[in-house]
Amino acid sequence: RRLGGAKGSFHWHRPSRDALLQAALERWETAEQEIVFGSVENVSDPRERLRSLFQLVAHEVKSHIIYSELLKALDHPTVSPVIGRVSQRRLDYLTASFRQAGLGRTAAQHRARLAYAAYVGFLQLSLQLQQPRLHHDEFEAYVEHVMDTLIPQT
Repeated sequence: RRLGGAKGSFHWHRPSRDALLQAALERWETAEQEIVFGSVENVSDPRERLRSLFQLVAHEVKSHIIYSELLKALDHPTVSPVIGRVSQRRLDYLTASFRQAGLGRTAAQHRARLAYAAYVGFLQLSLQLQQPRLHHDEFEAYVEHVMDTLIPQT
């Protein structure tokens, strides 16, 4: 209704609401992977790649909103496996990046979990608990602090 289309036009392309949801989630999953990982792969230095990744993720507002909403729907049988795959892929990527930046396997796994938890926690504070938005300079200082804290120094 909000899009101004008829219900039948949706069913012309997808047989059910769940099929439409599945198609939308698959599209989101593919796009997220290409946007997030694809845009930083050309950065050869692992620490700079992590900085680029953190900067990119910090400023993707639309992605934050979508991911936050999907996290609220983890009990849905169609949403849960997609979020599980996306989260595992993100954790694996972070772990590999921290390994390339010089951390051992266990330390890299811990750092990846900490980085991902900081991301999800910030989304929850900002979008779900509706904490006051940080001003631009405060947010940039926060992102810089997160990077300085989590990315190993040379």
